[in-house]
Amino acid sequence: MDIIFKCPACHQQLEVDAAASGQQIACPACSKSITIPPPDASNMKVGIAAHSSAAAKEEKHFAVPVTEGPVEALIKKAHPPLEAAKDGPRKLRVRTIRHIDCKEVGHDNFDAIVTDALGKIGEDNIVSINTINYSYVEMGTQKLLNDFGVLIVYKG
Repeated sequence: MDIIFKCPACHQQLEVDAAASGQQIACPACSKSITIPPPDASNMKVGIAAHSSAAAKEEKHFAVPVTEGPVEALIKKAHPPLEAAKDGPRKLRVRTIRHIDCKEVGHDNFDAIVTDALGKIGEDNIVSINTINYSYVEMGTQKLLNDFGVLIVYKG
């Protein structure tokens, strides 16, 4: 804990450790000799550690709520992936492939990734394939760039 007090000569507010109580020091502002006062309730600064240790000693009692019927699901489950949905009812689904996501160092894999995605979906399940154009801000240069991709609508 620290002691907070003012220099009697220049009224500069000072803060020192409570262990230094009663010692003579030179005021850092005016260089006059000061005796550090003894700690009391009016000049003590309580740190965060004292507050947290007091809270740690406080006993807390928690109860888990008990219900009679079914509990409402607070977290919704994600839709099953395409491979898992083959046995269930078929719905219309959308897959977007952006050109920027298919670039690797020195290689443009856009065609291969689109071809692979179309092969997994299957020709009979494809409803439509649409080209898209979009703009984005490149993080490195802060420039607005245009790019393209495909939007695949399919039964899955």
